[in-house]
Amino acid sequence: MTTSTMSLQDEDAVYLKVTWRLIPFLLICYIIAYLDRVNVGFAKLQMASDLGFSDVVYGLGAGMFFIGYFFFEVPSNIILHRVGAKTWIARIMVSWGLVSGGMMFVQTEMQFYVMRFLLGLAEAGFFPGIILYLTYWYPAQRRGRIISLFMTGIPLAGVIGGPLSGWIMKSWDKVQGLQGWQWMFLLEALPSVLVGFMVYWYLDNRITDAKWLSESERQLLVKRIEEEDQHKEHISVFEVLKNKRVWVMSAIYFSLAMSLYGVSFWLPTLIKGMGVTDSLEIGLLSAIPWAAGVVSMLWFGRSADKHKERRWHVVIPMLMAATGLTLSVLLSANVYWSFAALVLACMGIVSGIPLFWSLPTSFLAGAGAAAGIAAINSIANLAGFVAPYLVGWLKQITQSTDSGMYMLAVVLLVGAAITLRIPAKLVNR
Repeated sequence: MTTSTMSLQDEDAVYLKVTWRLIPFLLICYIIAYLDRVNVGFAKLQMASDLGFSDVVYGLGAGMFFIGYFFFEVPSNIILHRVGAKTWIARIMVSWGLVSGGMMFVQTEMQFYVMRFLLGLAEAGFFPGIILYLTYWYPAQRRGRIISLFMTGIPLAGVIGGPLSGWIMKSWDKVQGLQGWQWMFLLEALPSVLVGFMVYWYLDNRITDAKWLSESERQLLVKRIEEEDQHKEHISVFEVLKNKRVWVMSAIYFSLAMSLYGVSFWLPTLIKGMGVTDSLEIGLLSAIPWAAGVVSMLWFGRSADKHKERRWHVVIPMLMAATGLTLSVLLSANVYWSFAALVLACMGIVSGIPLFWSLPTSFLAGAGAAAGIAAINSIANLAGFVAPYLVGWLKQITQSTDSGMYMLAVVLLVGAAITLRIPAKLVNR
C-alpha cells in the first residue's frame, strides 16, 4: 500500500501504532522525572524539622532546581536536535537519577541549595526535548491529544508519588539509621538510572530509523511532517530570543508554571495544615487532586483536537485553576469544600499545560523549534524558582498560605488575558 492509496482510517491506524510504541514509554520517563523533581515537597514534612530549615530556606532550595534548569536548557535541546534523542535523553535520565539519589546526604542549607541546582542542571532539556521529539512524529492537528497523553505524567506522578513517598517516609524511617526522607530520595532515584539505560535501546531518533514501521508507513509519516513544516517559521537559533511570539509564549507558560509549582511543592503542607499529620495519609490525600487532573487533561486534549481550537482550551483551564485556588482560601473554614477547591485548581492547571504546547509548536520548526521550545520552557520555568520561594516567604510573614494562593490565582488570570490576544488563525490548526 502506498501513501496515495491510504485512507484516513489507514492513516489513523498508523498513528495509533506510533502512539502505542512511543507514548507509554515516554509517559513512564516523565512520571519518574516529575517525581524526582517535586518529591522534595514530601521530604519537607520531615527534612525541614530534622535539619532546621525554615519555610523560606525550603522555598529557596526547592526553587534552585530551576536556576540550574534555566542555564542549560536551550543548549541541551540544541544538542539533542544534533546528536539524536535517544542518546541525549538517556544521558539526562542517568545523570539526574544520580544527583537525585545524592539528595539523601544533604545536611546543611548550602548543600541543599547546591544539590537542587545540580538536579536542575542534570534534568534540563528532558521535557522540551520530548516535546521537540514529538514534533518529529506528529503534525499539529494530532499533537494536542498526544501531548496531553504524555503530560498525564504530571498528575500521575502525583497519584503514584504521593502515596509512595508517604509510605517510604513512614515505613522506612530509622531503617539502617537513615531518616525516612533519605530513603525516599534514594529509592525514588533508582528508576531514573535504570530507565535511562533502556531509553538508548528503545527509542528511534527519527521516523526513518523506525524498523518497526513498514516503508509505506514511514513515507506517510514523513510526508505529513514535511507538509506541515512548509507553513512554519524556520528561524535561526540566534533569532529565537528576538522573536516577539517566543516572549509572549514564555509569559503565558510562566503563569501556568507558577501555579503548577506553587501547588506541587506546597500541596503536602497545605493538606497538613488541614489537620492531617500522618505522612501516608497526606500522601494518599495528595493523590486525589492529581487523579482528577488526569481525567480533565485527557478530556480537554481530545476536545481541542476535535474542534481544532487551541486558545480557549488553554484559557478555560486557567480560569478553572484561578477559581479553585481562590475558593480554597475563601472556603477554608470547611475542610472538605476547601480540599474540593484544590482539586478543581489542580484539574485546571494540568489541563492547560499540555494544550499550551500546541501553541508554539504550531509555528516553529527545525533548529528554531529546538531552541524556541527550550527557550520558552526555560524562561517560563523560572516560575519554579519564584513560586515556591514567594509562597514560602508569604507564609512566613503572614503565618498562612492564603496570600500565596491569591497571588497564584492573579498570575493565572493575567496569563489567560495574554492568551486571548494571540490571533486564532496562528494556532488553530
